[in-house]
Amino acid sequence: MRNGAATLVSMGTSVLSLRVDRELLDRLRSHAAKRGMSVQDYVVQTLIRNDFDERFRSAVEETDRFYGVT
Repeated sequence: MRNGAATLVSMGTSVLSLRVDRELLDRLRSHAAKRGMSVQDYVVQTLIRNDFDERFRSAVEETDRFYGVT
């Protein structure tokens, strides 16, 4: 960790190129700066968090179906 911000490191990475409008990029820069992160690290962390949330929600729904909870 440097300056309280974790750098995301992963094995077996790929490149993803995104085209975003200026306003969105400015907001991403602002959010990243508040956390002492690069825009790239901020976006990756946000995607990882969102992916976890979706997988967790899916697991809860599957468990509810298994136990017959509505």
